[in-house]
Amino acid sequence: MGILYIVGTPIGNLEDLTLRALRVLGEVALIAAEDTRKARILLDHYGIHTRVTSFFEGNEQRKLEPLLTALEHGDVALISDAGMPGISDPGYSLVRAAVDAGITVVPVPGPSALIAALAASGLPTDRFMFLGFLPRKASEQRALLREVAAVRATLICYESPRRVQATLALLHQVLGNRSVVLCRELTKLHEEFWRGDLAGALAFLQAQPPRGEFTLVIGGASAAVALWEEPQVRAAMAERLQQGLPRSQAAREVAALSGWARRDLYALADK
Repeated sequence: MGILYIVGTPIGNLEDLTLRALRVLGEVALIAAEDTRKARILLDHYGIHTRVTSFFEGNEQRKLEPLLTALEHGDVALISDAGMPGISDPGYSLVRAAVDAGITVVPVPGPSALIAALAASGLPTDRFMFLGFLPRKASEQRALLREVAAVRATLICYESPRRVQATLALLHQVLGNRSVVLCRELTKLHEEFWRGDLAGALAFLQAQPPRGEFTLVIGGASAAVALWEEPQVRAAMAERLQQGLPRSQAAREVAALSGWARRDLYALADK
């Protein structure tokens, strides 16, 4: 029985491939890659000639059995377009299937955009929550952000240049004007970090149209609390109650954003 290696690959700079990853990619019998063309660029750069097969979101269910069969006869390495497979990339289903089949799964750690962004952000790193790519529907985005509004940990998400401004606007609306770091094109030639707050980030991107993939690092609830004025609190409570949230949940969310105590929000809602 072979081993399934989960191999981290560069998120931009090809020099970030580890020596261990180089060895594993050269020694396995097969590489399952999210994008075979991008994989070939990396492998050709290092003179690796291992056979490559595709494994991406559109074919992963169909490819599970062939890959499990391949693992009966030799080692397989799983790679994504960039970073660690399974982290906002295909991979979970194969790892789960391999674990269920009793196959050894070995991680070969490598670059990760979320860790690189967090480490360089200047925001607290002791506790963080990774949200991946936010849902596409605004209503689902809003529901997710309300779930994490009271989380006292740094929040991290990925976003495309096409959607980043709308996402920042919704973050500002739901979470308040928190600290944020826009991390763009990490490890690439035009790597950039913009630090400020959500309102400033929106103004920045309006003046400078966004390009490249973004990792957003957002301050947690503890860093965002600033005492709101009563009209702002009333409006926030009214909006949530009108949308059908229980008063307890509405009070919890607004308390995390406003600096008001929940008991005071309860009393305010009764007036």
